[in-house]
Amino acid sequence: MLKGSIEDILSIENLRNTLFPVTRNRIFMAHAAVSPLPAPSAEKISAAAFESSDWSQETESFFETITKARETAAKLINAKPSEIALLGPTALGLNLVANGIPWKPGDEVVYYPDDYPTNVYPWKNLEKFGVKTVPLCPEEPGKITLPLLLNVLNSKTKLVALASCHYLSGYLLDYKEIGKALHDRGILFSLDGIQSLGISTMDAEYFDFLSADSHKWLLGPLGAGIFYCKESLQDYLAPSLLGAWNVKSPHFIAQETMELEKGARRYESGALYALGIIGMEASMDLLLAIGIDKIRERILFLHQYLRESLNRIGWKCLSDDFPIERCSGIVSATAAGVDPTELLAKLKSQGIIISFRMDRNKNWYIRFSPHFYNTEDEINRAIEILSHKD
Repeated sequence: MLKGSIEDILSIENLRNTLFPVTRNRIFMAHAAVSPLPAPSAEKISAAAFESSDWSQETESFFETITKARETAAKLINAKPSEIALLGPTALGLNLVANGIPWKPGDEVVYYPDDYPTNVYPWKNLEKFGVKTVPLCPEEPGKITLPLLLNVLNSKTKLVALASCHYLSGYLLDYKEIGKALHDRGILFSLDGIQSLGISTMDAEYFDFLSADSHKWLLGPLGAGIFYCKESLQDYLAPSLLGAWNVKSPHFIAQETMELEKGARRYESGALYALGIIGMEASMDLLLAIGIDKIRERILFLHQYLRESLNRIGWKCLSDDFPIERCSGIVSATAAGVDPTELLAKLKSQGIIISFRMDRNKNWYIRFSPHFYNTEDEINRAIEILSHKD
């Protein structure tokens, strides 16, 4: 696979264009939405698709890729391959947690109502089973802190369900501090990791469950993803979906007694998303080869550069007051007297792709989310357009 260091990719334009073809004709800074595929990932998918046209889709190489994908995903979060299920989208993993825990009436789950809806509805749905949902209400969007959380915990709290990074403000959760506090109290911890996996180091020691599709910062295909369940909890979290893949069925014959597959495979009830997993594995491999720590360093540099550039032209960013360690790849900004839909159309006409998001109070924000391969010159071009009021 063609790879390179961050320094090589940024200094050799031909290498950047080769690895990330989107850079040839566009400035793409919407990785918090749906990312373009790197060339190595697209090539792996294409090769596998053509191979499948001459044989079964369940090729020998595909099963080898499944094994490698578990191993690669495990490296991303310091877990065991046996703790990884190759499942997307994020909603699937979160619902496996919500529907697999043995709840009792009166149990409590703590959640954030202004998180991305995928990390809200699975918990709200538990109310019909007598589970109490306890909302967190931070003063700033996404700013979930340990003191805020401790105020709502009690002896009935069974699970805390949070996002590793808020999709609008970009506030990066201190999941280690929170995870340690929850484990000290015997409380389970579920993470929606889609907005940080691939650009921030993550350690499974501090959470019990993690769900993440690959189509954002992991630079993988839509619908491919990972679900992590801590080994010690796999007998506790019952699979809510059963099929021929996760219940042992020798010779494809249903058995009188259902015996689950070992490890996180018990959550993979049916045929896996072959082409998606192939592309996701290639993207994860690319990111790990570059180095997550180096990617994190580059992301923080771009965050500061972008935020300061926006501030200079009078824009206010949700992350203006965040300490640098709580910043992420997301910079959401707003300015008075600007029509966001017109601005997005203007940027798009110039080949600059970003996102538009609104909060519950109908305040709008232009959301930038550059990846490590974006450049300062690309940010400068976007800022130049934003600075013109016509």
